[in-house]
This record gives sequence, structure tokens and C-alpha cells, in this order.
Amino acid sequence: MNEVSGTALIGSDAAVLGLLAAILGFVFWGAAREQGIWKKFYAVVPALLPCYLLPAIANSTGLIDGAGSGLYPMARDYLLPASLVLFCVSMDVRGIVRLGPKALIMFLTGTAGVMLGALVSFSVMGVLHPETVAGETWRGMTTLTGSWIGGGANQAAMKEVFEVDATLFGQFAAVDVIVGYVWMAALLFMASRADWWDRWLKADTSAIDALRKRMASYQEQHARIASLTDLMLIFAVAIGATGLAHQLAEPLVAWIRSLPAEWRLQDYSLDSRFFWIVVIATAAGVLLSLTRARQLEGAGASKIGTVFLYVLIATIGMQMDLKALADKPLLLLLGLIWILVHAGLLLLVARLIRAPLFFMAVGSQANIGAAASAPVVAGAFHPALAPVGVLLAVLGYVLGTYCAYLTGVMLQGLAGA
Repeated sequence: MNEVSGTALIGSDAAVLGLLAAILGFVFWGAAREQGIWKKFYAVVPALLPCYLLPAIANSTGLIDGAGSGLYPMARDYLLPASLVLFCVSMDVRGIVRLGPKALIMFLTGTAGVMLGALVSFSVMGVLHPETVAGETWRGMTTLTGSWIGGGANQAAMKEVFEVDATLFGQFAAVDVIVGYVWMAALLFMASRADWWDRWLKADTSAIDALRKRMASYQEQHARIASLTDLMLIFAVAIGATGLAHQLAEPLVAWIRSLPAEWRLQDYSLDSRFFWIVVIATAAGVLLSLTRARQLEGAGASKIGTVFLYVLIATIGMQMDLKALADKPLLLLLGLIWILVHAGLLLLVARLIRAPLFFMAVGSQANIGAAASAPVVAGAFHPALAPVGVLLAVLGYVLGTYCAYLTGVMLQGLAGA
């Protein structure tokens, strides 16, 4: 472990890692309380927020030195690809197909809405307040695109691929949490009035009952208590695929860098070793999902992936500057314009294809909130439907890196960078 700055009260990465583990344990312990003050607190505040905020407070007060720590590079290079593998290996390709075309159409519409919203909000703010989108702002927007299509892993991937500095990343992390959870609250409000929305959308809801029964049956068939063998296999799949990604990325990057300079591949970050590690790890997870390895999901593969992801989130949080958003408060307006474009496109398509609100809401949250909150929105319609949110969110993890990268290239063009 690296020694961190001598100005920090906690001076070693081993101790900092222990502190982050304690913070995560405290947050999730509180979020699981069924009564008392913590139940009331987490009914208002999403658990994700203190996972970012508490390490940021520790960094801002000088308790730890996030910038001087080696924990984030470790989490980025090993835990991030491993979490992507585990999220993708749980994907049921056939199950997604059986959800019917409307579910996939609404999910992909949500993805398109995030991509389009990035371009529209950047252009609108360029007219309303050019200073907000000046300079490197487009780079920060790539991280929010990754988060709003996939999740925290894709967000961190874009941070590395487009070389987003910690301050700018912190600003967009704040926009992510504030705007993202306002939208989630709106979806939950709409879910409580699903009948009205379905009548307005002129939706055919006949598939919902069949979907509910199928997902309840799937839960019963696959859930099991993980054995030691299960846990070792999950570890082998995650770390083995991550090691393979590291091994293959090296010669691939060397080959790309040997290509003629006039091809300008470096302009699109295709010579980034980390980019290829993420791409290869994601592809490995998808391929494994087509094999018996997918059965590891029943033993909690995606839950272990989530543990890896939250450690990564905590290491990102400890680099955040809590005063950063104060420098650019109108980034919140950019985020609101962005999410309104996403919502407007979803409502338009839902009305055109007569999709039930369930497909629209879960398709949206599977993009914006990923696996951490998509099941919450799905479960608001019926508890047995919560895994549908996970299923679509996993697809978001697969698409997140690729779509965010493409959006980043288009934003780079708009910015003239």
C-alpha cells in the first residue's frame, strides 16, 4: 500500500481502506434499518449519496488525502473491470428477448434520450450561458452519460478514457445524484398513478401479468445460498476475465499506436489501455452470460460486483471537492434540460407504440439509475417485477461504455476541441 500525504491525519492507504470499508458498512447498515431514525433518513436520502459524500468530507477536512492515495487507481484497474464482468455475466439474453419488443424499445429509447439530451443541453447552455459549457465541460459530460446509460462503472470508465480531472468529475457527480434522484422520485410518483398514465398512453397492459408470473418463477428457480465453491467460481470469473483484459489490452494498444498517425486514432482514445481493458472485460462478461457461468447469478454474482463497485465509488468520493459545484451552479440547469429531453423522448415513443408506463419507467431508470435503483422503480409496480429492472440495467452496463464514448466524441466535435 502507498503512503499518502503527511498532511493527512490518516497516513496510509491500508488505514484509509479500512475507513472506507467502515463508511460503506455504516451506510448500508443504516439503509437496512426497518424502523427508527435511519429508516426515515434513507427514505429521503439515497444510500449512494453518503457513499460519495462521507469520503469527500473526510478528504475536504484533511482526515485523508484522496489525491495522494493509491486506492483509486487500484479500484479503477481491478475492481471496475471485475464488476463489469459480474454485472454482464448475469445478463439473460434470452430473457431480455422474451420481455417483448416494447420493453427493449423503451429501454433503447431511454439510451437514445440520454445521448440526445447531452447534445441538446450542451447546445442550449451554449446559447443561454456559454461559460457553463466552456473549456473542458464536455469531458465531464461524458462521465454523466456513462452513469445515465450504464452506471458507476461506466462513469468511472469515461473519467479515465477522456481524462476528466477530479474537480470536474466531482461537479458532474453532484449533478448525477441531484438530478438523477429527482427524476427517480418523479417516476415513483407516476408509478403510483399507473392506471391513469396507461390510459393516457393508450397502452396495452396484457403482457404485464404474464411478465410478473414469469419473473416470480425465475426467482424461485435460481435463488440459492452461495457455497464456498460458488464464491470461488465468482472470484475466478471476475478476476480471471479482468486479468485476461489486462493481458490482451497491452499488445492491442501497441498495435494501434504502430498504425499511421494520419489515421488519428489517438483523437478517439483508441490508444488508451484502460479503454480496451473495459471493452474486453465487458465483452468477456457478455460471452460468459451465454454459458453455464450465468448460473452464478443465483449465488449472488451481481451482488459481489456491486460490492466492488461501491468500493470504487468510495475511492472516487474521497477525491471530490465539495465546493466544486459552487463554481458552476448552472450545471444543474444543464442536467435538468438533459433529463427533460430524455423524458420527453420516452413519453413520445411510449404514446406512439402504446407501451405501458411500467416499460417506460423501468426502461428509463435502468439507464439513469442502473442496477442500484432500477429494481426499486420496477418493484413499485409489483415486487415480483423488481428483477426486470436488474435485467435491463445489466444491458445498460453493456451499452454504457460504448454509447458514452460515442456521445463523448460528438460532444468533442460540438466543443471544437
